[in-house]
Amino acid sequence: MSSIGYLGPKGTFTEVAATAIFPNEEKKAYSTIPACIDGISAGEVDYAVVPLENTIEGSVNLTLDYLIHKHDLPIIGEVVVPIEQHLMVHENNEQIWTKVNTVYSHPHAIAQCHQFLRNVLPNTETRYANSTGSAAEWVKNNPDQIAGAIGNELAAKQYGLKIVQHNIHDYVNNHTRFVILQKEQTPTVITSPYYTSDKTTMVITLPSDYPGALHQVLSAFAWRKMNLLKIESRPMKTGLGNYFFVIDIEMKMDDVLIPGVKAELEALNCGVRILGSYPCFSLSKANEQIVKKTIPDA
Repeated sequence: MSSIGYLGPKGTFTEVAATAIFPNEEKKAYSTIPACIDGISAGEVDYAVVPLENTIEGSVNLTLDYLIHKHDLPIIGEVVVPIEQHLMVHENNEQIWTKVNTVYSHPHAIAQCHQFLRNVLPNTETRYANSTGSAAEWVKNNPDQIAGAIGNELAAKQYGLKIVQHNIHDYVNNHTRFVILQKEQTPTVITSPYYTSDKTTMVITLPSDYPGALHQVLSAFAWRKMNLLKIESRPMKTGLGNYFFVIDIEMKMDDVLIPGVKAELEALNCGVRILGSYPCFSLSKANEQIVKKTIPDA
């Protein structure tokens, strides 16, 4: 049986994503994204599932930076999970939830609920946690504090908290992309009924002092009629103004087009690294509820 590392503790959206693709495998929760990625790099688990991007808050830069600067771990799959954020409190404080003085959650979750917090709990302090699950766990373990947590139904069930306000996120179309990582450079082929499409992710660095370099990079994809799903710049951490570009292509690795792009860009003195070519999976809200029911209680 394989082991799956994920951003924990129990009750996180990452656990939902991991369970969707690996329903019968052993799971190991890590307290932070770096710890999870370090864990698979050290061989503690066979696969790791970490968040990469949210439709409201954008990329999870910590994940991107670790994959690009710290470890050479191929992406072998992607899971998109619909996100519904709820305000939950300890059962002792259910009747006085409007008086909570502190709300805990992951920075992205707090940002996703900005309007609710400003309009309904304007005087409440927000504090960051490593995950929505760890925020719920803190509230459970501190019943004497009039505090709340932002998280999902699974977290409320896991830690015995009461949901006092449902769906407090600012936008309805709230989804998060999670990526599946593997240590071996020969990717395992993942299959799932939630399959939707294939994707290839590249990291490209431009040659210095080369006018029009980015235009030429994009042209290499354009004339081959390759659809780009995303292009994002991230600092190289070598000096101001130095960036690399993360590009998602709507196709899996082939023998002609992607190798052709790579060769053309390298001829322009660009650095090219393929982070992964992988299947994409997506959970509908109905499927997410099915997955949650398969997750055992602690």
